[in-house]
Amino acid sequence: MAQSDFEILDGRFARCVKATARVELLAEGCRWAEGPAYFPALRSLVWSDIPNDRLLRWDETTGETGVLRQPAGYTNGNTIDREGRLVSCEHGGRRISRTEHDGSVTTLVDRFEGKRFNSPNDLVVKSDGSVWFTDPMYGIESDYEGHKGESEIGACHVYRLDPATGECRIAADDFDRPNGLAFSPDERRLYVSDTGKPRHMRVFDVGEDGSLAGGDVFATPTVGGFDGFRLDDAGRVWTSAGDGVHCYDPDGTLIGKVLVPEQVANVVFGGPKRNRLFVCATTSIYAVLLPVNGAKTF
Repeated sequence: MAQSDFEILDGRFARCVKATARVELLAEGCRWAEGPAYFPALRSLVWSDIPNDRLLRWDETTGETGVLRQPAGYTNGNTIDREGRLVSCEHGGRRISRTEHDGSVTTLVDRFEGKRFNSPNDLVVKSDGSVWFTDPMYGIESDYEGHKGESEIGACHVYRLDPATGECRIAADDFDRPNGLAFSPDERRLYVSDTGKPRHMRVFDVGEDGSLAGGDVFATPTVGGFDGFRLDDAGRVWTSAGDGVHCYDPDGTLIGKVLVPEQVANVVFGGPKRNRLFVCATTSIYAVLLPVNGAKTF
């Protein structure tokens, strides 16, 4: 039995894992694995290896890993939109891009009020098609994960892009380094992690017009910091942390951990039933099969 792969801190977590399951190593050889996105039609996981400036693809049917695109604009966060297209945050181009069905790449937005973004980090597409993304400065601080440069905006914000009108506006402006973000299953709440000085996760109420209210602290990490995360269909938050993936109940209680031997950057639910948790952890990709299902996001 692989009980050492899980740490149960609250009885509620016992129903979220199987003691006989194990964390599997799927791929390795990255410098910093990030931004996992799962394509159901292709049975494939796509993720970024930011310092190596490439997008990688793991085939669930064969177990083989290959390069999807290189160079890749120092891509960080990735997601799938409602039409099955890859939408990405690019440090190098300081933009949000979309890979079309024919393989061409389109810029969705690269400026706010005429000023270039810092280095878009992570993103999510809401059911109305709007693209929400964070914009810290990690990709312009050095040439390691992008191109060293100056911030033209001078701050780090959360943005909302309306692809129908092209309007991009600030959704939240009181973060130090906004990073991962995800909606609750009913899209009435938006969770955002801050990897700056506060090192916590906040939760906002989402208005019908796309406005945010509230912003209370939802959780503070116990090991390392929160980066990327996803929710399951019961509203539990599965978030990256220093020693693995931490699972939080909707009430903010840390109920358990999936232990991973490397620092975790991001996660995504995938597989035919959305019950396989894929984990980007520094140099490697891991996965674990769970008795819970990820929230439907496409």
